[in-house]
Amino acid sequence: MNSTTIPVFNPDLPIHMTFEEHDWHLLAQYWYPVALARDVSEQPLGTMLLDMPLVIYKMQDELVVAKDACPHRGVPLSLGKNDGQGIVCPYHGLRFGTQGKCNRIPAHPQHKISDRFHLRTYAAVERYGLIWCSLTADKDAEPNIPVMPYWNDADYQQLVCPQVDIKCFAGRQLEGFIDVAHFAWVHPDTFGDPNDVEVPNYTTTETQYGFSADYISSVGRYPIGLDQCGQEDFKWLRHFEISLPFTATLTIHFPNDAKQVIMNAASPMTARQTRLFAPICRNYDKDLPVEEAYDFNLKIFEEDRLIVENQKPEFLPLDLSLEAHFPADRSSSMYRKLLRKKGFSPLFAA
Repeated sequence: MNSTTIPVFNPDLPIHMTFEEHDWHLLAQYWYPVALARDVSEQPLGTMLLDMPLVIYKMQDELVVAKDACPHRGVPLSLGKNDGQGIVCPYHGLRFGTQGKCNRIPAHPQHKISDRFHLRTYAAVERYGLIWCSLTADKDAEPNIPVMPYWNDADYQQLVCPQVDIKCFAGRQLEGFIDVAHFAWVHPDTFGDPNDVEVPNYTTTETQYGFSADYISSVGRYPIGLDQCGQEDFKWLRHFEISLPFTATLTIHFPNDAKQVIMNAASPMTARQTRLFAPICRNYDKDLPVEEAYDFNLKIFEEDRLIVENQKPEFLPLDLSLEAHFPADRSSSMYRKLLRKKGFSPLFAA
């Protein structure tokens, strides 16, 4: 006897899943940046997180992040416009205002509006010049967002680089950011030194949110061609703080007590599409145009792009026996071990 499987639609899950459902539910618990705060206004802005299409808009001082689909016939609300009282669906004119609630159905203006017409909204907050969102977090709970050192320090300049879209898995991108052995090979035109390839020993320490690593070397962070501030044999400390699953901060200690902090927040739009957000804090060069910092960091990210968009396999093997490792891979090995410890699949995002 033939049996037929009838598809079941779950409105809380994306229609097109590129992640294993088990991994999706684990990932959906975390917070990710989904937009630059400066790009968000009363007009609808469309994006995606974990395969879920999202629409972002403001109503006065209220931030709304919702599923980008009209509950009536599924048209993306990011195609509509805000008329001052809410965002209007371009198909039948349904309008959605504060808290994502439908406040108008033009075809039946006198009818009471059912709760079924309200949008599915998500926990969202602005932090570090970014809009952060979690698909399953309690809206009333304190958001569990990674810490950005010096963001509120008046002695530091705060910058938010333009977002960068990369065709790779977020785990591969994050692992590349914390890799310390690739500087000379991938970044010779920015800060790497082709004559300085040896990686000194370093340590990693597990934390409640991931792990940290301190890496001390002679590889600088000034653009190639600039003097290393006259301090010969200066040792550069790079302090990494990794927050699972896809965020890391890097604090670079420059000569003369100067510091720069870069947050690498890799937002998984899909299993093969990542949107990278990068807030920066620094206590030097505060009078220079911010565009110079944007351009320099974009050049570094573009150098990395060539690598991470071409890695095979595209997924991240959490089973350490599937790839070869050497001592300089201590951070990436720790990263994979901790992801596996959290319960993610051995072939993560396969």
